[in-house]
Amino acid sequence: MKHSVIVYTTPTCSWCHAVKEHLNSHNISFEEIDIAADMEKAQELFDKSGQYGVPVLDIDGTIVVGFDRAQINSLLNL
Repeated sequence: MKHSVIVYTTPTCSWCHAVKEHLNSHNISFEEIDIAADMEKAQELFDKSGQYGVPVLDIDGTIVVGFDRAQINSLLNL
């Protein structure tokens, strides 16, 4: 099953890099949104999650705050 995955990031976020490496290691495609470069997307993130902190993932409409490996793996059936 193909999943819809969006990763909200900033360039200097080490946990963001870890999340992306984890997804790449499992061949999970994702859309990366740099909220530091796009204020409209930063507001979208706040509307979805109630915060501006990153990383935040939107996996098939479910919001995951931070690099919660267990929840990410569960949602992606890894």
